[in-house]
Amino acid sequence: MSEIQLRYGCNPHQAPARVFMSNVDLPIEVLSGAPGYINLCDALNAWQLVKELKASLGLPAAASFKHVSPAGAALGLPMADDLKRACFVEDMELTPLAAAYARARGADRMSSFGDWAALSDVCDEATARILKREVSDGVIAPGYTAEALEILRAKRDGKYHVVRIDPAYSAPELERREIFGITFEQKRNTLVPGFDLLGRVVTAHRELPAAAQRDLLLALITLKYTQSNSVCFAFDGQVIGVGAGQQSRVHCTRLAAAKADKWFLRQHPAVLGLSFRAGVNRADRNNAIDQYLEDWLSPAEARLWAEQFDVLPEPLDQAAKRAYLATRSGVALGSDAFFPFRDNIDRAQASGVSYVAQPGGSVRDDAVIQACDEYGMAMCFTGVRLFHH
Repeated sequence: MSEIQLRYGCNPHQAPARVFMSNVDLPIEVLSGAPGYINLCDALNAWQLVKELKASLGLPAAASFKHVSPAGAALGLPMADDLKRACFVEDMELTPLAAAYARARGADRMSSFGDWAALSDVCDEATARILKREVSDGVIAPGYTAEALEILRAKRDGKYHVVRIDPAYSAPELERREIFGITFEQKRNTLVPGFDLLGRVVTAHRELPAAAQRDLLLALITLKYTQSNSVCFAFDGQVIGVGAGQQSRVHCTRLAAAKADKWFLRQHPAVLGLSFRAGVNRADRNNAIDQYLEDWLSPAEARLWAEQFDVLPEPLDQAAKRAYLATRSGVALGSDAFFPFRDNIDRAQASGVSYVAQPGGSVRDDAVIQACDEYGMAMCFTGVRLFHH
């Protein structure tokens, strides 16, 4: 039997704890630090996501995980200058893998604070340098260059968690878990969303450009490893908003759309032009940007927020934000289950959604299709539900 002893489980009072396999060696090796129970839950889910993205789309992939759902996931595509600035990497060398992590981390920087990173390829020095300066709990990858490993082992005085996974490892077909002492068993979800799922377009507008198909698959694979209910917005080869773990699907859509709106607004000239005081770190800058994009702050919040700037910025009012967002389009939306009402489409169109992939099968499918037709969206029915619990 191969095992790793953990300090505790989900909470400090849940000890002892361990991960183990009977009769075979664990496919993971801890190269630095001492990852915990939740760390490894994030690591193993995130690894599957990036492995499937690389296999399906042929590009390096990265994910930023928090509490067993992705805050962001992305492919290793070049980044425009404004996006680099919004992701705080304008001063860094960006290999394809580094760009993938910068994009994944930049999807929702508030949620990615203290994330677990997953990389589809061997971690290079450029990616390690981004990881080194971010507040992050750990990383999993199929390997590390000598330079990257040296950088990561020095992070947090050697306490940063670095895990190597055997890329050839394949899990058994059946998976088991215990809840309240009762063992559940099911066939593992081995379905990997592919382009064949996008063939049944049910709307009047039928065109799905190559970039839209790529982004729809990115969204669907991300949903496969997101706590359900879930909805995912993707654009330009990266996730830009995830609504995870909500009991109502429209709340998933509203949450994902709000995150996507902020992702776009972080690239607004007013945001990129904010003048921070010397010494304000990236985390505080990020919090200040998030607050700047809110419609209301308490007096105490406003006072602390104002202290971050050399020059107090002019407010970006609701009308200005809506006008800017109205210029956005081409966003892909994936849903892990069918839309029961058209309200999801109504909210999605306000955040630039042009393409939709969902299983279909609702008694109100006709109403949802009609909503897409009204907005000129192309929607396909995949016929596949992607619940993850």
